[in-house]
Amino acid sequence: MGNDFTSSLRPAIVMTILFAILLCAAYPMAVLGIGQAIFPSQANGSLVVENGKVVGSNVVGQAFTSDRYFQSRPSAAGKGYDGLSSSGSNLGPTSQALVDRVKGDIEKARAAGVAGDLPADLVTASGSGLDPDLSPAAALAQAPRIAKVRGLPEARVRSLVEQSVERPLLGFLGEPRVSLFALNRQLDKIAPASAP
Repeated sequence: MGNDFTSSLRPAIVMTILFAILLCAAYPMAVLGIGQAIFPSQANGSLVVENGKVVGSNVVGQAFTSDRYFQSRPSAAGKGYDGLSSSGSNLGPTSQALVDRVKGDIEKARAAGVAGDLPADLVTASGSGLDPDLSPAAALAQAPRIAKVRGLPEARVRSLVEQSVERPLLGFLGEPRVSLFALNRQLDKIAPASAP
């Protein structure tokens, strides 16, 4: 009986070590190498560098706090857009904490001058907490505030949003969306209207 056990134990240990090396070292290193060779920008977070300094990412959301910029959707990741704490809030629709947070975000949007129906993504967090995009409706709802703060015609800001809309992949996969990082960078390139 003891001999059967030890003869069965040896292959189990060898297979465990073999698969640990294969799945914990060899496979991840192969995927990393392929990613770096074929898609280096994407593998490194699609970082945007200006003048030798990283200013953001095209695929990871960030908080825009100045009134001069389109605001991101709320984030449940850590203290807000914390890449080390990517997650949703896990609060259900009957959670009083969620209701209170959404009410606070609605009041904040109203205080910022957003009128009419509020798009849901202005007051609800994404599943990852790091969503870099907004719906076109959520971006357009912020256009009057941006135009006023920057001294731009509202039609110009709306046009910028409409030009920034990314359509669904293949025309049907996903929803129309606006990359806030790209939109805010384009906004910085527009000169304010000259004073009369």
